[in-house]
Amino acid sequence: MAVVRIPDKQRELTEVGAIQDCLAPLGVTYQRWEPSQPVAADAPSSEILAAYSAEIEALKQQGGYVTADVVDLKPTTEGLDGLLAKFRREHWHDEDEVRFTIKGRGVFYLRDQQGGDVLEVEVGPGDLLTVPQGTWHWFTLCTDQTIRCIRLFQDPSGWAPQYTESGIDGGYQPVCLS
Repeated sequence: MAVVRIPDKQRELTEVGAIQDCLAPLGVTYQRWEPSQPVAADAPSSEILAAYSAEIEALKQQGGYVTADVVDLKPTTEGLDGLLAKFRREHWHDEDEVRFTIKGRGVFYLRDQQGGDVLEVEVGPGDLLTVPQGTWHWFTLCTDQTIRCIRLFQDPSGWAPQYTESGIDGGYQPVCLS
């Protein structure tokens, strides 16, 4: 279950409705998913995608996504530090960032462009987060440096990070449940 923290206000949200209400002003959506058919978190990517095929197809129809894949990050992933450094800087994308977490935990930091509160959104297994194109954010893994997610794309070439001028580079340290 996701946890939303608002560090500047010392608030923490854990109920689905409260999380959805908190994220809505930024256009970010949050859902909980259960697989259509049981599947192990370490199953091959093809089995993961098959288990969630109904949910993936519904999202494709809603958001114009054309492809889905599974990304698997862990401490032994080659180049992990460099990859994480790239996404710890505040950035935005030309298309939505859609992530469904199967295994592990990570933290999305969201900030509106008018300088409002930073929202720390910790996601874990069963959490679907959709961050709309143009939303300022950054991401890091929790201390075990493990996450496995289904990603959906409208156009994979549009997903490259566009960095903001804020200079934010992972200045917040996640308080992960793991």
